[in-house]
This record gives sequence, C-alpha cells and structure tokens, in this order.
Amino acid sequence: MTKQTPQAGAALKRFRELTGKIKHFEEILGVVYWDMRTGAPRKGIDLRSEAYGDLSAESFRLATSDELGELLQKLSEPKTFQGLGRVDKRLVEEVKKDYDRNRKIPAELYREYVVLSSQSEAAWEAAKENNDFAGFAPYLEKVIDYNRRFIELWGPKATPYDTLLDLYEPGMFTEDLDRLFGELRSRLVPLAEAIAREGDRPDTSMLEGTFDKEAQKAFSRFILNEMGYDFEAGRLDESVHPFMTGLNPGDVRITTRFLPNDIMSALFGTIHEGGHALYEQNLDPELFGTLLCTGTSNGIHESQSRLWENMVGRSLGFWQRYFPELKKFFPGKFENVQAESFYRAINRVEPSLIRIEADELTYNLHIMIRYEIEKMLFNEGLSPRELPEVWNAKYEEALGVVPPNDSVGVLQDVHWSGGSFGYFPSYSLGNMYAAQIMNVAKTRLPVEEQIAAGQLHPLKEWLTEQVYRYGKSLSPSELILRISGEELKSSYLCEYLETKYREIYRLNVV
Repeated sequence: MTKQTPQAGAALKRFRELTGKIKHFEEILGVVYWDMRTGAPRKGIDLRSEAYGDLSAESFRLATSDELGELLQKLSEPKTFQGLGRVDKRLVEEVKKDYDRNRKIPAELYREYVVLSSQSEAAWEAAKENNDFAGFAPYLEKVIDYNRRFIELWGPKATPYDTLLDLYEPGMFTEDLDRLFGELRSRLVPLAEAIAREGDRPDTSMLEGTFDKEAQKAFSRFILNEMGYDFEAGRLDESVHPFMTGLNPGDVRITTRFLPNDIMSALFGTIHEGGHALYEQNLDPELFGTLLCTGTSNGIHESQSRLWENMVGRSLGFWQRYFPELKKFFPGKFENVQAESFYRAINRVEPSLIRIEADELTYNLHIMIRYEIEKMLFNEGLSPRELPEVWNAKYEEALGVVPPNDSVGVLQDVHWSGGSFGYFPSYSLGNMYAAQIMNVAKTRLPVEEQIAAGQLHPLKEWLTEQVYRYGKSLSPSELILRISGEELKSSYLCEYLETKYREIYRLNVV
C-alpha cells in the first residue's frame, strides 16, 4: 500500500464519518421497523410512517449529498484508491455504486415511497388477517408503480426485472436464474413425482394436536442457545411473518410466530432466522460501524438461514440428539415415537400452499412461482389486480393445489407489500449456496458426527471463518469461489436432496 497524502487522509477520515452517520441512521430506522412489525399500536401507523419516512429521507439525502460525491471522486482517483486498505477500497466501491444509483432518485420521491411502503405493510397485515386482497390492492398498485418509476430512473438492464434483481443479488440476472431454475426443475420434479408414485410415506400423526405456546418458546430459545446465538446481543419476539433485524453485531433481533397446532412452524422459523442472526453477530470487528457490516447479498444471507434450518435442523443427526430434549419440553406428546420416525415425519414431501412451511424439495417450486410472477409484473406489464387469479393458476399447475382464499394464497408473504421485488429468488439461490458450502464443510469437519453429538459450535466457527466475518467486503461470487473453488452450481443442491429423499422415502431409483 502506498503512503497516503494529507489530503487523501483527510478525505478518507471525512468519508468514514459520513458513511458512519448513514450507518447510524440505518440502525435507528431498524429499531423503528422492528417495533412496527412486533406489535406497535395500529392506530399510530400513519403518523409513525411519516416519522419513519422523514428519518429515511434524511439518511437518503446524506447518502446522495454533493459532499459524499466529492469525497468519492477524490478517493476513486487511481493513485489515491491504490493507497487505501482492503476494507476502505471495498467501502468506496460499494458506496459509489449505491451513490450513483440513488442520485437518480429525487429525495422527496424516495420519502414518499418509504411512507407508502410502511403503510402498505400495515395494510397487508390487516388484509392477510381479513382475507381482503381488494382492500390491499390499491397499496400494492402504488408500490409497484413506484418500483417501475425507479427502474426508469436507474435505467433498465437486460430487462426491467434484472434491475431489481441487482438490488438483492449483485451480478445475478434472469438469464442465470432461468438456467439454474431450469436445472433444478429438471432433476427435482422427477424426484417429487417418484416419491408421490412409489415412496414409502412416513407416519406424520405425531405432529398433530396442540402444543403449548410457552413450551414452544422455551424450546426455540434452547435450540438458539445450542446454535450459538448470543442472547446478550439479541432477542426473540413474535411477529406475523418471521424476520431478522441486524442493527449492529451487538443487537441482532429475530422474530417467529407460534401456532398452537403446528410445533414445527415456530421451531424451523426460529432456526431459519437464527441462521441469519449468526451471520450478523459474527462479522469481523474491522467492519463495525461501516456500511460493509452486513451480509454480502440476500442469496448468501439466505444460504445461512437455509443451511441451519434444513441441513442442520432437519437432519437425522440433529434429531438423534435433540428429540429426547423435545420430549422433555412437551411431556406425553411423543412417548412412543422414535427419533428416526420423527425425522421422517418432519421431512415429508407434500405439495402445500404456504412457502415458509413447505418441505425442502417442493420449496423451490414456491420460489419459481413468485419469480415467474415478478417477471410478469415488470417485464410483461401484468396488472396487480390480476395477481390472485395468476397466483392460483400457477399453484395448481406447479403443485396441484389451489388456495381456498387469498390469505393463504397471494397474501401469504410480506415481501411485495414493502416493495421487495427481486428478493424471492434469493431463497433458492440460498439453498444452492448452502449446499455448495456444506459440501466443502464436510470435507473439513466431521459435520454429521458433530451434529449428532450436539456439537454445533464447530460448524458455526467454521462458517464464521469462511462466510460471516467477511460481511460485505467480498462479493457473492468472490465468496463462493473462495470457499469452494467454483462458481455457484445447482448440482450440489440436487445431489443433496436426491440422496436425502431417496433414503427417507426408500426409493431404489429416481
């Protein structure tokens, strides 16, 4: 690294101050968002949304200010840039990318959108509760219109929808997703068909009945502790839709939902969000206070939630260790059930309506449906009013089920209400990243034996070294290449699922 000039040093110092202030705004906004989604009084939504919008607008103005632009210009000069350290180089690159994109959006337009999306999420909660898509539709139409305007201002990439994808998974385009999803479909649909045709179906009767909510909470907290989630740096709350909010590595909050007749929903929702939280709690201190102090992409972030939820939490070894503990929390519920029977039951393959409760195998079909609909909205001009009809038709075609109402159909996810178009593919990308990462982990650690012994911390520590600590200082493609020596492939996920479900359903051939 070359020696910095006094001017470059001063520019870097001021750049760090400004971007640190933006990070502080993000943290406060995160607290407000968490409060709005975890029981804030509904009557305060409109005024609170205005306050949230004003705070967001201030942060946005700072992130698009002339001063920040001048600093970026100085720090991007070749000689000055080469004199920066690794973290500062990455920070300049990432902030410049966001700056160039955000400068194209008028601050007042951005504020309007933030207020709208906050109100829209509240409207979605009420619509989902009351099966009222018609009442929610006006909000959704406006959210989609704003996103279409943003695409025009940013300048569309290969397709308008590609512009949105880039917000969540940089460097990933519809061309890539069409190929990856096509590969998944060609191998996983035949597997699902073979299971339906000739599989030895597991007994799932032990999952029926009611399960005490407080016991569910206690067991969820127990499992989070076993995973290595730091409760002194986080908390577990309830919400309509599970989520994780990473304010800073010392304050990473998760939520889940507890259903009295479904013990698995809260547990796997908790493990899923716990996987996200482990990522955010274990970032390198060198990144603290910077805009690199977060996950590198939604796909990589989802890889950690899906890895912990499925490859750990739905594994046979996990339940050989923790099924006796589950019995203690729910006395009398599983007296004559063996761990292997329970493992087979929670891994049943069955076409379903709800994405977050879908089995590992058909889960990706839920994502593909949303991906196809989002492309229709932004590339083909699909009207939001047509969404329930299109949604139901695609579910019948892909999974053979038709939602009886919109609450368990098009209204089941929060994402679209807040404008997160382009996010859904991250879940299947996360499954693929997770399988590829876990494939490497098994060559470095006796992962299966450690999970069966309840030793989850070695895997967490390995993931910290390979994934978590880097935060946003490496791109998704750089990270997966560094870990596995390969670009992202679908084959590892296919092989993992084929091996697992052939055994569970006792199939000889697929």
